[in-house]
Amino acid sequence: MKTFFKKVYHNYLKFPLYILFHPFDGYDDFKRGKKGSLIVAIIFILLFAFLRIIEYQYSGFIVSDFNPKNLNSLKELIATILIVFLFVVGNWSVTTLMNGKGSAKEIFMVTGYSLLPMILIGFPTILVSNLITLDEVGLYSLIKIIAIVLTAWMLFMGMLNIHEYGLFKTLAAFLLTILSMAAMIFVGLLFFDLIQQFITFIKMIWQELSLRY
Repeated sequence: MKTFFKKVYHNYLKFPLYILFHPFDGYDDFKRGKKGSLIVAIIFILLFAFLRIIEYQYSGFIVSDFNPKNLNSLKELIATILIVFLFVVGNWSVTTLMNGKGSAKEIFMVTGYSLLPMILIGFPTILVSNLITLDEVGLYSLIKIIAIVLTAWMLFMGMLNIHEYGLFKTLAAFLLTILSMAAMIFVGLLFFDLIQQFITFIKMIWQELSLRY
């Protein structure tokens, strides 16, 4: 049992935090040392989705614009998974054209690991949001910004290391990834709109045939 908890601590906290504070050595172990875990990345993504749901429902009214009655847990889960999927596919597509060395699996794993700061900071801030006054909202917002910056840092350094890019090439890859995500969303919306119109057309034909015969 002691060995199990030690392994969990190392895989889910110690090594991800090592990556955060020592990104070059950490991601070198992650990629070449094969210390990254697909299961850990998946757990972090699911925890982040759970965090979004909890934030929606339990954040203090001073800092939250959400109505808990409008919460759809399944929708939040799907939205989180979809965003991760779009980022992974977009980044893999772009970096393949830019001679990136990272695989789709490594991109997914880096994305999952990068969510750790938002998870570690996010859950305590939900409790804090119910205790603060209006004058303390600025400090709360600063803590949230720090979580986002740390996540962005881990993601950026991860992509820089696994693809073996320089600074500017990594920035270009991120910009093109965002554009490719937007393109995929546009094509997806267009596709679903066409499907909806096709279904409506079939229904109209069916109704017309039903009235005639």
